[in-house]
Amino acid sequence: MELFSDLLEINGYEVLKAMSGLEMFEIIGSVSIVPDLILMDIQIPDVDGLTLTKRLKGNPLTRDIPIIALTAHAMKGDREKTLEAGCIDYIPKPIDIKEFINKISKFL
Repeated sequence: MELFSDLLEINGYEVLKAMSGLEMFEIIGSVSIVPDLILMDIQIPDVDGLTLTKRLKGNPLTRDIPIIALTAHAMKGDREKTLEAGCIDYIPKPIDIKEFINKISKFL
């Protein structure tokens, strides 16, 4: 998370960080601004990222927030699973820094 946050902040983006799915819901519920984009790690504490993505996409308040999956799972079919859950894109780890920033810029 630190690497992604640093890369985004260096490129002028404001970053809100959540260490778990529950913390993410608390942040979204307490902030007066809806995030422009969510970077969703698929392996997070308390609920997996795909389940969390489906919950966000099922909520009228968060369904329109674009979500990009970040994952170390780069197996055949994983990209399709993230897209089926509602993600707009998929970034496997380790990341290519230039490609990462380009994808973020594309959706913001």
